[in-house]
Amino acid sequence: MFARTERLLLRPGWIEDAPALVTAIGDEAVVRNLSRVPWPYGPAEAEAFLGLPQDERRPRFLIFTRASQPQLVGGIGLMDLDDGPAEQAELGYWIARAHWRQGFATEAARAVLDMAFHGLRLGRIEAGHFADNAGSARVLAKLGFTSQGSRMLYRSGLRSGVQPCSWYGLDAADWLGSEQRLVA
Repeated sequence: MFARTERLLLRPGWIEDAPALVTAIGDEAVVRNLSRVPWPYGPAEAEAFLGLPQDERRPRFLIFTRASQPQLVGGIGLMDLDDGPAEQAELGYWIARAHWRQGFATEAARAVLDMAFHGLRLGRIEAGHFADNAGSARVLAKLGFTSQGSRMLYRSGLRSGVQPCSWYGLDAADWLGSEQRLVA
């Protein structure tokens, strides 16, 4: 499964992407905001991640610029919700620090949400972020997610213990009926 946007190509990761993945995600400022990424992150971790089987109902993508020399700028995907129904999923994403504040997370997420609600026919997507991650709060707001309150359930390889996070939800009916998804 692949997706193209105006500026980005979303595609599954390949083992050949391991060096670029280590460079892009191997940054404390990135990993401290992620709950499922180990630290330190090196070639072994990249190869293990890239070797995971793909699930067509829960696709994972690396995000590349659509340029003559494509550059890995992040990752995005859908995951099962803990104890959630099959028609719901969790959205997760990260962007390499050199590409923050360029709208790549929002652009990539719009493509994945269209895929989730149109192609996969999911009924609801949820997403969360550490309470101090204002960038992710802005991304989710732009996408039309609504706050579901706070939870204390995220861990990070660079944070001690369970950390407070903000949780959001987006229903298919709201996404499909909204012009929000078409706005840059």
